[in-house]
Amino acid sequence: MQVTRIELPQMPQPVQDCLQRVRDAGGQAWVVGGAVRDLLQGGNPDDFDLASDLPPLELAKILPQAQMREAALGTCRTTIGGRVLTVTTLRSESGYSDRRHPDEVAFVTDIAVDAQRRDFTVNALYYNPETSELLDPVNGHADLQASVLRTIGDPSRRFQEDPLRLLRLVRFAASANLQIDADTADAARACARDISSISAERIYAELTKAFTGQGRGRALGLLVELGLADVLLPEISAMDGVEQPPQYHPEGDVLVHVVMVLDRIPANHPALAWSAVLHDVGKPPTFRIAEDRIRFDGHDTLSAKMAEEILLRLKAPKALRQQVVDICLQHIRFAALPQMRPVRAERWLRDPDFPLHLAFHRADCLASHGKLEIYEFAERALRDLKPLTEPLLHGKDVLAMGVEPGRQVGQLLQSVEAQLSEAEVAPTREQALVLLRDAVERLRQGPDDCDR
Repeated sequence: MQVTRIELPQMPQPVQDCLQRVRDAGGQAWVVGGAVRDLLQGGNPDDFDLASDLPPLELAKILPQAQMREAALGTCRTTIGGRVLTVTTLRSESGYSDRRHPDEVAFVTDIAVDAQRRDFTVNALYYNPETSELLDPVNGHADLQASVLRTIGDPSRRFQEDPLRLLRLVRFAASANLQIDADTADAARACARDISSISAERIYAELTKAFTGQGRGRALGLLVELGLADVLLPEISAMDGVEQPPQYHPEGDVLVHVVMVLDRIPANHPALAWSAVLHDVGKPPTFRIAEDRIRFDGHDTLSAKMAEEILLRLKAPKALRQQVVDICLQHIRFAALPQMRPVRAERWLRDPDFPLHLAFHRADCLASHGKLEIYEFAERALRDLKPLTEPLLHGKDVLAMGVEPGRQVGQLLQSVEAQLSEAEVAPTREQALVLLRDAVERLRQGPDDCDR
């Protein structure tokens, strides 16, 4: 085992306190995994995992607010100084009959044994802040210095144990800017179909991490390159090689564009990330070569429909699904914003999600023609919005015209509001009341007229 003395940045105080508690109890403890990898790359990790040679029950005795929900795996969660930390007893594993959890676990005191159960060499680094010693049982430090990502042991076996490691491979390669070892990449392609055995919830969570972190555009590209998108997101694979009109999309095909949009949205925003991934899924089915140029007629509407189906398949949260579908549906609407009637434009600008639409539009432009005139127009219009005034009409106005309380009150208000949105200038209350009287009269003449 390689042991290197190296000075890493000082650990957060709660991490130091946790390590000291273990030492005071006669045990050893190390910071392990992704935090060590990120620190070695000059990053600033938020999450810290620790490993210890103390048995799980001993850890539960010495750590505050200890939670042993995964006691069988030796995992103890503790809260120190407001920070949640995970401390896991060194262990060996064997058998993965459910393709997720080990069938047998044995607690050990040897780091070299514990390392063998971990997925990638760069995640099997153990650091002791007290001695500044980096313990490296599987040459992960050398791989990190060479920017190589490889599994520990046979990659096919490791992917078959838990196919979710295929998605972790993509995420770590992208977020840590690592090149996937050739044997590991070949095994990933060969095992790609196995990912279909993973629950939709786990897949959605892992993909969301990949699409919201560093290197997120590359993560999407790797999904396609390794054949994982063919299994999980065939609609994304279908974008690869689909040409676009060069006068609007000099960057390349649809997949190239989508990757670039994903890179240009703000990090750590799941709704924007999934919007970037899905906003053009309707382009391959609507591709046609017209007399003037390549066209994708109605791709916005189809993209919204397909996005809904994909996110339902992945069991994504409803609120996110609704935001993504709306962004997909309206992402080309910005071209018409400067020419919109003022009332209609204001209604869209006042939509609570309009800032999301605006952020997405900026990324979409930067990933294609690069022109931001409409974005700047919309940003000014949003900034110049005056405080909201009282609505011109209320439900009591409808009731005052003799309409009975019920669903028709709201329908009448919506009908009049739709007409007001077409006005060239801001309408007055008197004009709104005239339109309301007309709508009520039509309602009395025929039950369907108010919906025309």
